[in-house]
Parts: sequence; C-alpha cells; structure tokens
Amino acid sequence: VQLQASGGGLVQAGGSLRLSCTVSGRTFSSYGMGWFRQAPGKEREFVATVSGSGRTAYADSVKGRFTISRDNTKNMGYLQMNSLEPEDTAVYYCASARFPYSSTTSREYAYWGQGTQVTVSS
Repeated sequence: VQLQASGGGLVQAGGSLRLSCTVSGRTFSSYGMGWFRQAPGKEREFVATVSGSGRTAYADSVKGRFTISRDNTKNMGYLQMNSLEPEDTAVYYCASARFPYSSTTSREYAYWGQGTQVTVSS
C-alpha cells in the first residue's frame, strides 16, 4: 500500500491550498482516511477525517476553513484549505485507516504518506 501526498507550498495568510492524496494497493473505498499535520517542535496532530461512506470530522482549529473529501472512483482524497493562517504551517500527512470508519486517532491508521510541506506567511 502506498500513499502519495501533494499540493503543498508557500502561501500568504488568507490564501488557499488544495492537498491531494493518491492511495494505491488497497480498496480505497473500504477504508477511512485522514489528514494529520506536524509543525516544527510539535507533535503530530489530527486535522480532518472522512469515512469510506463520506462521513467527516474536523479538528476545532480548522473547522469552517478546511474541507476533506474523497473520490472513491479515483482512489484519491483531498483537503481544501481556505483562510490559511501562519499557525497552519506544518508538514501535512495523509493516512489510510485500518477500518471503514473515520477516526481522529493516529494509531487507527495503518498506512501513511510521506508528507507535504505547507508554509503560510504573515
């Protein structure tokens, strides 16, 4: 199983980015997926998750600004990030869950992508 995250970059505060995650090697629609992030000097934290059927959940810090989605026909997941803030600067990781449901807990994810850097300037 492989996950490939892309779409990161440098953006000014208030701007937008769309992250993509390609999943191969498993039946994508059968598993939840999530996005986590890790800022320098901090622990990895939950950002957003979506179940195989499309049920979503978000961290309070991104609720209303970020939108997670998935396209099961393309084996791809997405994270649309709007109204970005400098505090959103981090390496963002996509992950594929052990089960069909969504989860906010990193230990419930079996496979991880390599991460993509998001930098938001003030």
